[in-house]
Amino acid sequence: MLPCISRSNGLEEGISQVGRCSNDERRVFVWNFPLEITFKSTNPFGWPQLIVSCYGLDTFGNDVVRGYGVCHLPISAGKNTKTIPMFVPESTSLLQKMTAWLTGRRPEYVDPRVLAQGEGREVTRVRSQGTVKVSFNTVTKDLHTLGYQNSSAIPTVTSVGALASQLDNLNIE
Repeated sequence: MLPCISRSNGLEEGISQVGRCSNDERRVFVWNFPLEITFKSTNPFGWPQLIVSCYGLDTFGNDVVRGYGVCHLPISAGKNTKTIPMFVPESTSLLQKMTAWLTGRRPEYVDPRVLAQGEGREVTRVRSQGTVKVSFNTVTKDLHTLGYQNSSAIPTVTSVGALASQLDNLNIE
């Protein structure tokens, strides 16, 4: 996170549960790990990002990285779904690759936050490793007062019937 955006509430990082892939042909994992966090800013520069780090056991029982991924949090309010491409760092030589396999110490980032920055990433050798699908429920407040419009169209009410229809869609109880 950059200094112009500050976290005002919620955890900045967390660890989810252990999961197993499904037995069907899709072979998917499902993690139910709700994150609730609030940011404050007057500037969209350095918009927050979600960094995902997945770990698992190799054939020898060593805990190794299975993938890293990063995406910006949605700017628009509402329910958003993003698919994050995952990747793993690769050894730069055959000798390093064999040593990593024998010792169970594969390449990984000391601080995964480097993924959210841009510097130095271009020299890292990586291999694609699947995707992670993330659902966001985003709420924005007062962006219009700062001169930002983050929706494609502002709904307008032209009649009492349209107002009643919009109120029914809100599910207010």
